[in-house]
Amino acid sequence: MSLKSIGAKIFAKIIVNRIQKWASNPIETQQKVFETLISNAKNTAFGKDHSFEGINAFNDFAKQVPVRDYEELKPYVERVVSGEENILWPGKPLYFAKTSGTTSGAKYIPLTKESMPYHIEAARNAILCYINETGNADFVDGKMIFLQGSPEMQEKNGIKTGRLSGIVAHYVPAYLQKNRLPSWETNCIEDWETKVDAVVEETKGEDMTVISGIPSWVQMYFEKLQKNTGKKVGNLFKNFNLFIYGGVNFEPYRAKFENLIGRKVDSIELFPASEGFFAFQDSQKEKGMLLLLNSGIFYEFIEAASFFDENSKRLTIGEVKTGINYVMIISTNAGLWAYNLGDTVQFTSIKPYRVIVSGRIKHFISAFGEHVIGKEVEEAMHKAISKFKISITEFTVAPQILPSEGELPYHEWLVEFDDAPENLQQVAKFLDAEMQQQNSYYLDLIEGKVLQPLKVSSLKKDSFQQYMKSEGKLGGQNKVPRLSNDRKIADTLLKIQPQN
Repeated sequence: MSLKSIGAKIFAKIIVNRIQKWASNPIETQQKVFETLISNAKNTAFGKDHSFEGINAFNDFAKQVPVRDYEELKPYVERVVSGEENILWPGKPLYFAKTSGTTSGAKYIPLTKESMPYHIEAARNAILCYINETGNADFVDGKMIFLQGSPEMQEKNGIKTGRLSGIVAHYVPAYLQKNRLPSWETNCIEDWETKVDAVVEETKGEDMTVISGIPSWVQMYFEKLQKNTGKKVGNLFKNFNLFIYGGVNFEPYRAKFENLIGRKVDSIELFPASEGFFAFQDSQKEKGMLLLLNSGIFYEFIEAASFFDENSKRLTIGEVKTGINYVMIISTNAGLWAYNLGDTVQFTSIKPYRVIVSGRIKHFISAFGEHVIGKEVEEAMHKAISKFKISITEFTVAPQILPSEGELPYHEWLVEFDDAPENLQQVAKFLDAEMQQQNSYYLDLIEGKVLQPLKVSSLKKDSFQQYMKSEGKLGGQNKVPRLSNDRKIADTLLKIQPQN
C-alpha cells in the first residue's frame, strides 16, 4: 500500500466524521445556511427588492420571494452579465457556467468565490466516503479520467465564462494532476467524436483505475476502446474498479457497461449541476444520495403533483417524507433565490436525508392525465433488461396521440437495442404491465380503454447519437430527455434513423 493510499484513508475518516456531524443535525444545519444567505445578500439589488432586511424566518422568505425559473430570474441575471455588481450576490461572480436552455437560449449561471469550493469538495468527499466505507484506496495510485467539456473559457464583461465541467477542470488538486487524463490539449477539443478518439489513443496504454462521466458518453468511449484494441475494457484496464457518474440513472446502462467491461465495478453516483452540487452517493449499501445540507444551499420542496397549482405549499427539509415526488427549489451562495432547478427528487431516507433524482418537472407524459415520470419508465426498463437479458444503448418515451385509424392512442418507447430481441412484443407487454403496476393513472387509462398498451419501436444503431449531433448536443453534459409530452424528439428520431 502506497503512502498516498494510506493518507487517503486517514483523510477519508476525518471528512466522514465531519459529514456525520451536520447530517445528524439537518434542520439546524439548514437554518444556519438560510440565515447566512439572507444576511450576506440583504444589501444586494435582489435583497433590497425583496426586503431581506425584514426576513427573520422562512415564512417571511416564502411570502416575499416567489419561486422562479431561469426565465423569470433572467432580468437580474442579465444585469450581472452586463457587469453590474451586488445584484444577486455581493460583488461579481468568479465565473458564469454557460449552458444551453431549451426556451431561454444560452443560460448564464453565476459561480461565486463562496459557491465554487463546494463544487470541488463535494466530488472529493464522494470519493472519500467510498474509501472510508470500503477500505479501497489503491486506485489513487493509478490514472483517472474525467470525460468533460473543454476547459477553455471566454470572457464576458471581465467574468470568465465556460462549461461547468471545464471550469472545474481548473481546480483539480495538484496531488491528482499527475494521475489525471486526458491531457489539457485533448480536453480542449470541441468536436466530441474527435475528442473521444483522442482520449482513446491517450488512455489505451495506461493503468486506468477511475473513469468518470455521463454514462451515455462513457459508453461511447468504451465502445471505441473495444473497437480500437479488440479487448474488453476490464482486460485493457486490469485495475479499473470505480466508475463515477451523474446526470442520468445508471441502471438502464448497467448491463451494457458490464458487458463492455467484462466484469462488475463499483460505482458512485453524483448530483451536480451548474447551479450547485446537491448530493452524492455516500454509501455502497444504502439507496440514494446524501443531500448536502451544509454546502451554501438552502432547499425547499414542492410536491410535484401540486406544483402547478396556485399557492402550492413550499416545504423545508424537516417537512418532507419518503417516496413522494418533489420539485426541488434552491437558494444559493451564488445568488439564485427560490430557484426552480427543474429536477424532481424522492427521498429514500430521512435519517440521514438521501434522495434519488426521479425526473424533470417538464419531462413527463400526461397527454391523457397519466402523470408518468422518468423514475417509472427507467425502473420498468431496468426490470425488462434483467428479465429478457437484453442490452440497450438509449431510449426515450413519447405519446402517440394520433395513431392509425381505428387504433387507440398509446405510449411509444423508442429503444436503441444492441441486438433487437425477436420477442419485442413480449418485452412491450412486460413493460406495460410494469407501468400499470407503478402508475395507477396509467392503469386506469388502459382499463378504461382510453389508451392501448404501449408499443416498442426498435431504432437502428447510432440513432440517438445522430439525433444529439443534429441538435448540436453531442457529448459533454448533454443527455437525451427520457420523457416528452409531445412527438418532437420521437418524430425526429424516426426520420433520421440510419439506413441499412
